[in-house]
Amino acid sequence: MNFQPSAIKGNRVSRKWAGEMIAPLSDQGQGTAASFIARTFNLDDAAGPIELLISALGLYRCFINGKRVGDDLLTPGWTNYDDRIAYQRYDVSDLLKPGENRIEIWLADGWYRSPLMWKAVPNCWGDRTAAIVDLIGPAGVILSTDTSWRSGLLPVRKSGIYFGEIYDAREETLSETHGTEKLSFDKTLLVGHETAPVKELQPIAPIETWADAEGRTIYDFGQNAGGYVRYTVRGAAGAEVLVEHSEVLGPERYFDNRNYRTAPAHTIYTLRGGGDETYAPHFTFQGFRYARITIKGDAEIVAISSVPISSVPILAGGFTSGNALVNRLVQNTIWSQRANFIEVPTDCPQRDERLGWTGDAQVFAATACWLTDSQSFLRKYLRDVMADQRSDGAVSHFSPDPTRLHPEHFPGFAGSTGWGDAIVVIPWVLYTHYGDREILLECLDAMVRWVDFVWSISDGPIVRPPSHWGDRGFTFGDWLQPIGDNRKPRPTIGDDCAATLYHFISSDLLAKIAAVLGDHGLEERMTARADRIRRAFAHEFITPSGRLAHNDQTSYALAFLYDLIPAEHQDAAKRHFRQVVIDADYKIGTGFIGTPALLPALTKLGLDDLAEKVFLQQEVPGWLYQVVQGATTIWERWDALAPDGTIYDPDMNSYNHYAYGAVCQWLFESVAGISPSPSAPGFAEIIIDPAPIPSLSPVRAHHDVSQGRIEAAWELSGDKVTYRLTLPKGCVGRFRPGHRHQNPSVDGKPVAGEAIVDPGTHEIVFTLPKP
Repeated sequence: MNFQPSAIKGNRVSRKWAGEMIAPLSDQGQGTAASFIARTFNLDDAAGPIELLISALGLYRCFINGKRVGDDLLTPGWTNYDDRIAYQRYDVSDLLKPGENRIEIWLADGWYRSPLMWKAVPNCWGDRTAAIVDLIGPAGVILSTDTSWRSGLLPVRKSGIYFGEIYDAREETLSETHGTEKLSFDKTLLVGHETAPVKELQPIAPIETWADAEGRTIYDFGQNAGGYVRYTVRGAAGAEVLVEHSEVLGPERYFDNRNYRTAPAHTIYTLRGGGDETYAPHFTFQGFRYARITIKGDAEIVAISSVPISSVPILAGGFTSGNALVNRLVQNTIWSQRANFIEVPTDCPQRDERLGWTGDAQVFAATACWLTDSQSFLRKYLRDVMADQRSDGAVSHFSPDPTRLHPEHFPGFAGSTGWGDAIVVIPWVLYTHYGDREILLECLDAMVRWVDFVWSISDGPIVRPPSHWGDRGFTFGDWLQPIGDNRKPRPTIGDDCAATLYHFISSDLLAKIAAVLGDHGLEERMTARADRIRRAFAHEFITPSGRLAHNDQTSYALAFLYDLIPAEHQDAAKRHFRQVVIDADYKIGTGFIGTPALLPALTKLGLDDLAEKVFLQQEVPGWLYQVVQGATTIWERWDALAPDGTIYDPDMNSYNHYAYGAVCQWLFESVAGISPSPSAPGFAEIIIDPAPIPSLSPVRAHHDVSQGRIEAAWELSGDKVTYRLTLPKGCVGRFRPGHRHQNPSVDGKPVAGEAIVDPGTHEIVFTLPKP
């Protein structure tokens, strides 16, 4: 049986449905026992192909003649359900038989009506679970949903995205106790699933097991992940198994999940008795490394594993070096992407949040595309971002956005620079990585509305955001920018400077996008706007001596990376930037928007020695501190865990937050030296510009693109770098020797200027400049 995504290319055209959206009358509402709908039908001829088209309000699982349809998870997925709802298409020929057949659809709250956010907004998109089905054979519609279907309660006694699941196996014999009701429903909302389904990854066995002081068993699976625990249990009917989850252990191996806040994130299974029983939750997932098992009654666990799940289970890239800590950092980033790319690019998979924050997504988008094929996943996400965009052009802080439908709980949850810029940045990333011109066209109007909104905040090139959360134009600035010792804090960027920097970034990028699309009027308007912002930025935030106003790492990194430092101030500003990094003892001084720019900016300026020291230092704040502390995913905060294992601020502390893993883009593009070319996107051409970090030798990287696999590797011997590159057919490279590539040669031939590298395997040799 094959899953068949109907809209993997982005086709949003709905089909004509024979079926109706029907709700089970057994359903008692959000937070109560889940319901099923079912129908028995006769089939004269089971000759295929026979396809099932199915969707739901809430989450569903479908069974035909007792066998599950497909193995995908959390269907129909998560979208702004008032804008569009995905449907799935399956070939079910092998599940059907001549004569009597039975179809059964299990329904649960899911994102549709589970309480969402930390203030718990229930029934966000609706208060009725329901399903719609068309079963289609060669001669047409065989069966569709109507009010002849029956309903009843499931052994899933309660479920929720944050809650978890309660399952009573004694109730597995289903009773059709109620009928169904046709709902008033706009079928044009139904679109083919726009990306690949959520799938299970290889299960992970525990690496250690022990009992706590109260006799509960704790399992360490050795890897923080997004997914669930599957176990086999044996015991008496009525015995209960409670599974609780945590990401970390506190001092003295204390099981600590306070950072889940109000999310119970647990499962309770009641045994039916009579032999081995295997259980995993049906309609929820958790973020965890550890599981604590409490058994009530006569039962024992005979097998257990952690089952990671993800929308992007297949890797498209890899990076290794001679430094084991760096290699683990890359793996941590991969695991954080997997755990947070579950239908939507969420901030975290564990606490009462798990939302598609736009700021996190835009800083990580390029790294996401290096590590996995994220094109359809991010395209789907952008459609949610556009659906959530406010009438004045403000972009939501996260999408899908419950606050848009319930502003009384969260007024003004849109319009932050750095976050809303996702609507410009992510389409550009998809264009450069995949040559996706269509997504530029699809998002263009939303981009223009966004940059015009930002201009309107202060009616000019300098953006002066209000300081109060919820006010129009409020910005998160450089969220979680570290200050060091709070007795003598290091400087941080001002909100006005951060907002203006991103005002420029998006305006300049939109000018380039307009040029690609041939919209010359918009190109001229955005080019003029970007020039005006550039001049205003220099006047407002750069002193006559070349020092930036806030003298912090984020200001310098973003300003240099995006060419906002005038030529007359380049040398002085570079000296100030260097000194700021040295004064911080090479520790990171950047937050969510500054961190992805820090090492690329240092590399761009030729400050490779600083980039190396900042990247490899192992104290907090630093990338490798968390690796040394045993992290297996990326942390939300640099100081998330003290050296003694104490959790810092459990009210806002995730140990699975991909944003700071954006450093992997620098590893691919600078250290490994391969970048997509905007002038020939989709890796038709790559820019070859390695910036070797000596202590990382040897380095190897690969990336799978539509043309094949790109491979890059280098080793250092003394000051000589031997760089080997393999390009697939349909991909050419441009090697542009710079100051760090002395005496360069390609395949033994000296290079005087730019060299074109054809498909195949090549060797580039150069020497590094003396320190």
